[in-house]
Amino acid sequence: MQCEICGTDIKGPSFKVSIDGSELTVCGRCSQYGKNLEKRTPVSRKMAPVAPVAQSRKKSRSKGFEAFSDELVDDYDSVIKEAREKKQLTHDELAYKVKEKSSLIKKLERGDIVPEEEVRKKLERELDIKLTERSREDDWSGERLNKGTTLGDIVTIKRK
Repeated sequence: MQCEICGTDIKGPSFKVSIDGSELTVCGRCSQYGKNLEKRTPVSRKMAPVAPVAQSRKKSRSKGFEAFSDELVDDYDSVIKEAREKKQLTHDELAYKVKEKSSLIKKLERGDIVPEEEVRKKLERELDIKLTERSREDDWSGERLNKGTTLGDIVTIKRK
């Protein structure tokens, strides 16, 4: 039998190794270049499968409320800036009151970042504003999408 890497005759035990996904039979000298397939490799704890967690049943809401969701208003940056100026607060004063950095307040007012849930609630409480609006899930319509040909229009799926 010959080594599939160097081509020499294998004297002694041969090794099965994996190199870039290919299984090769190699000599002892070339076995260092691949991962030995004959050895058992332990599975790390992070990779071990985890038993599925039992899902709790959702509380059923009345039909009128399940179609609504809260979304951030589009002009949140100007709403925050106007409310801060109305209360005559500087960036530093507002940041101190909501226990955040003034650079975060400046970035929010410029619209560079979107406020996280916790920061949004603090700002709403301190400035007496509402940064979310309730929207219906069925308000979205697909009419704005391009109605050109898609792969699904062309392909037919054949089942065995």
